[in-house]
Amino acid sequence: MKERLPSYGGQAVLEGVMMRGARVCAIAVRAPDQSIVVQTQPLGRFYQSRMARVPFVRGLLMLWDALVLGMRSLTFSANVQMGEEQKIEAAPMALTMILAVALGLGLFFLLPAGIGYLAERLLSWSSWWANFLEGVVRLLLLVGYVSAIGLWAEVRRVYSYHGAEHKTINAFEAGAPLTVESVAAFPREHPRCGTAFLLTVAVFSILLFSALGPLPLLPRLVSRVVFIPVLASLAYEYIRLTARWMAHPWARPLVAPNLALQRITTQEPDRGMIEVAIAAFEAMRASEQVAPPAPSHE
Repeated sequence: MKERLPSYGGQAVLEGVMMRGARVCAIAVRAPDQSIVVQTQPLGRFYQSRMARVPFVRGLLMLWDALVLGMRSLTFSANVQMGEEQKIEAAPMALTMILAVALGLGLFFLLPAGIGYLAERLLSWSSWWANFLEGVVRLLLLVGYVSAIGLWAEVRRVYSYHGAEHKTINAFEAGAPLTVESVAAFPREHPRCGTAFLLTVAVFSILLFSALGPLPLLPRLVSRVVFIPVLASLAYEYIRLTARWMAHPWARPLVAPNLALQRITTQEPDRGMIEVAIAAFEAMRASEQVAPPAPSHE
């Protein structure tokens, strides 16, 4: 019987890939000398706790941990690229991450909310249509942003590593050998991708914010930030369900938009990128097999 991991998550980083299992994550990075540097680290204990199995709560925990793991992965990959002489400390990277999150909130939540408010007040639109416009603007900003940054050569390489990550896990889930030639034949889209999460949040925001009705500007802006955890929880559970149902023909249209957006956020990787993704996955799987279960907090 083909081995299956209890859970999986991953992401592309600068010249590398991070793979997350049930208890361990592994980061593999292509160093300037073309060697592959691998680091493994245990995950937080909540992955083995009862909270990690509670619907709508687990999504928030996983989202927070994804931010922490992302910061650690970026710090490690940047340090590998810069060498021993120029180490990046965790504090500046954390500050950069906080600023990036704040910018993202302003661009993808507050700006569309302001545009919807203006349409409601200046054009006398109903609150439903104003909220619908807000959601459409949010979607357009998301698609436009990931498309625009993909024009930079450095980001396109990250997108290619993203494709290598998806190809590797697709090959594993299909029971195929994890060789470069085998992995390269698999698609670069995956239903549990973080891109799918962002798109689902944008779509669900139309439904949730429309239910709030008309609001003055300040409460409207505050509500967009306050309800982000609700949107994140709903999106996480939706992605879990649709990924589980993908074998059914009726469920494929539900997943199709998420996979379509991944054709922008992933690119075809070269052989070296696939080697890095396989190295990260194999290191994670090997550590999963030897790591003792985390102590329960239940």
